[in-house]
Amino acid sequence: MDAEKLLAYWKSEEAHAMEGWDFSYIEGRYRSDPLPWDYGEIVLKYRKMTDFLLDMGTGGGEFLLSLSHPYSRTTVTEAYLPNVKLCRERLEPLGITVVQADCEGDLPFADCTFDLVINRHESFFLPEVHRILKHGGLFVTQQVGGMNNHDLSALLMGSFTPGFPDHRLDTYLPVLHDLGFDILHAEENFGKMKFFDSGALAWYAKIIQWEFPEFSAERCFDGLMRCHREILDRGFVSGTEHRFLIAAQKK
Repeated sequence: MDAEKLLAYWKSEEAHAMEGWDFSYIEGRYRSDPLPWDYGEIVLKYRKMTDFLLDMGTGGGEFLLSLSHPYSRTTVTEAYLPNVKLCRERLEPLGITVVQADCEGDLPFADCTFDLVINRHESFFLPEVHRILKHGGLFVTQQVGGMNNHDLSALLMGSFTPGFPDHRLDTYLPVLHDLGFDILHAEENFGKMKFFDSGALAWYAKIIQWEFPEFSAERCFDGLMRCHREILDRGFVSGTEHRFLIAAQKK
């Protein structure tokens, strides 16, 4: 495929919209190493059916609904407007409370509201999480670490400096301790994410703007071409996936 056709292909891929937080569009065109833990199993380990549960940054509610938690005891936050609309269409009719909120600062909930706060790949402000949890309440989060795809970003975009290098497990453990949490589970992992198709990478980079800032197929044509050639040579291009998990209980 010549350069002009490749550019047209990449532009068509980056224009494909995402609904909720659903990566099925590139299913089969990329693969991630499995994590050594299962976030869903860990949430279910600590969840009680009587809990008042908050899912921070629920996306389109895909993971939340898999928990089958009583809807009347379930609240979600979401900040991204298309996802807020989706949640109101999908979750509110079930009886789930949907709140539009940015999780990086103050949360619009009273003190000691929730028994369980879960957070998968959403920002958080630990003093607020502590405030809204009941005594004995639990916070369970899986996070994308600050070094996620730093090597792939550099390959695709040239010079690249990670925006959140301190977003890692050892940053948060002392903060949790000082706030009055007991750490029940803490784990960090560095695995590999492989793309087998440069079009899937173009789509991904357009979606994950915080790791590929100001990405576009035209602006990053040379980087995409480097990745495309590596895929032709090796069968894939890969980056490092940085994940960490924390389960903590408010004293």
